[in-house]
Amino acid sequence: MSRTRVLVVDDEPNILLSLEFILEEEGFEVKTAGDGEEALETAKSFSPQIVLLDVAMPRRDGYEVCRILKEQPSPPKVVMLTAKGQPLEKKKGLEVGADSYITKPFHAGELVSAMRSLL
Repeated sequence: MSRTRVLVVDDEPNILLSLEFILEEEGFEVKTAGDGEEALETAKSFSPQIVLLDVAMPRRDGYEVCRILKEQPSPPKVVMLTAKGQPLEKKKGLEVGADSYITKPFHAGELVSAMRSLL
């Protein structure tokens, strides 16, 4: 049985390392990207089933990356994982195609449960 492929996208190295460790411990196959452009490049070769996506990033923000990912023939599930928790920001994230929107700080168990519910 193959593991679920997850792409974690955040411009904070500590968050990337923490999420990579947590998700690998939970049995996911994980790749990381530090900005929106790298996320799109990695998604092409890795074909993630889920993308954890920060909003405020260099080179392309999370809203744009989400919109582009969702235009693909077999788009991944997208979980916005961001400190931007205002109602209008959440609305925008969902309107561009996010399947879930979780604000930082978050509990790892909540995140993993939300991801598994999308599968």
